[in-house]
Amino acid sequence: MAGARAKARRESVLAERFGVFAECLLTGVWIAVASAGVVTYPAAFAAGARHVRRRAGHVGGGWREFVADFRTAVRGGWVVGVAGWGAVVVVQVDVHAVWSGLPGGQLVGAVGVFALLGAVVAGLRAAAVWAPGDSWRALLGAAVRRTVLDPAGSFLLVGGLVLVGCSALFIAPLAVPVLGAVTAAAVAVEERYSRR
Repeated sequence: MAGARAKARRESVLAERFGVFAECLLTGVWIAVASAGVVTYPAAFAAGARHVRRRAGHVGGGWREFVADFRTAVRGGWVVGVAGWGAVVVVQVDVHAVWSGLPGGQLVGAVGVFALLGAVVAGLRAAAVWAPGDSWRALLGAAVRRTVLDPAGSFLLVGGLVLVGCSALFIAPLAVPVLGAVTAAAVAVEERYSRR
C-alpha cells in the first residue's frame, strides 16, 4: 500500500511538471500570436510571463487573463517595441559598416551586436517581472542593472535565445512554442535573482 502511494506521488509530481512545461509551450503560441502586431512583442512577453507565474504559483489563469494582461501591457509596451526595432536598425547599419570595410567597422559592429543582445536580455528580464500598473521605463532601468549584476542569469537567457534561433533554423514552427520556454526561463532567472 505504501509503495502504491509513493508511486502515485511520483506520478503526480511528474504530471504537474509536465503540465507546467506544456503550459509554457502553449504560452509560446499565445506570445507569437500577440506579437503579430510587430511592436507588441514586449507586451506579449509580459503577458506570457505573468501567465507562467500564475501557473507556477498554482493560481488559475487562461487565455482571458492573458488577453487582459496583454491589453494592459501594450499601453506602454508598444513604445518599447518601437525602440527595440530602432535598435535592430542601428545594429544593421553597424553590420553594414563591417561588411563595407570601414576602418574600425569590426569593433563598432561587435559592440553593436553585444549591445543589442544585452538589450534583448534586459527586455526579457523586464517583461518577466511586469505587473499591471508598472512603468516600462522603471522596469527596463532595473532590468539593465540586473542584466549586468547577474551574468549567470543573463547568459542563461542568451542560451534560450540561441535555442529559439536554432529551432527556427532547423524546424521553423518549433520556434513558436519555444518562445514560451524562454519566457519561463526569464521568470525563473528573475525568481532566482530575487531570492539571492
